[in-house]
Amino acid sequence: MAFSKWIGGGLGFTILGPIGGIIGFAVGAMLDHMSDASAQDQASQPRGSRAQAATGGDLAVSLVVLTAAIMKVDGRVTQGELDHVRRFFNQQFGAARSGELSILLRDVLKRRSPCRRCAQMRHHMPHPVRLQLMHYLIGLANADGRVDRAEFDLLRTIAHALGISEKDLGSLSAMFRQADPQAAYQVLEIEPSASEAEVKKAYRRMAMKYHPDKVAQLGEEVQKAAHEKFKKVQEAYESILQERGMR
Repeated sequence: MAFSKWIGGGLGFTILGPIGGIIGFAVGAMLDHMSDASAQDQASQPRGSRAQAATGGDLAVSLVVLTAAIMKVDGRVTQGELDHVRRFFNQQFGAARSGELSILLRDVLKRRSPCRRCAQMRHHMPHPVRLQLMHYLIGLANADGRVDRAEFDLLRTIAHALGISEKDLGSLSAMFRQADPQAAYQVLEIEPSASEAEVKKAYRRMAMKYHPDKVAQLGEEVQKAAHEKFKKVQEAYESILQERGMR
């Protein structure tokens, strides 16, 4: 397993903060690629496919940095949290990649909170990717079945720094509140008083915004998570249809 990208990411994070980590990761990934015995074969692949891997790596490193911030916000990191994150990484990225990300997470947890600089990520990621990143983080905050005030405030701070609107944050958060009868409307970013035409229009708009194709360039593991988010939009719409007797 090549570690140049993780060393580069760690050094970049130490010197420049989270964006430095992302840049360091990208540089390290290139070094790994150059030293790989199969580099010649990979060089013959279409240029776009190599860019996809780097972009997915950027998201993974950003996820680790901000996950560490959320885990530390209450002043302590528990074994239960570490176990949950490890399971989460394993589910989304596979066993081998999960091990690499867990190593990076342990290193980042030793450093000071990166949130004061996370606004830089806003300028290096397209909006659909930032939405997917927030969906990851909100899910982690809900891992124990509740989000305390410190976690909520930090999520809001990160969302604002990433250029995520209050409506988008509310929609993503509502996806994890299945017991709330109003959650379906919030997922679609409409009021319960919305007309049938407004409900259908909102569904089409949100389905387009959260469609997995929006993050297709990030690879299969990220698209898999995006499908979960997209499914929540469909479930919210179907819930409203059933409640109103609409077709």
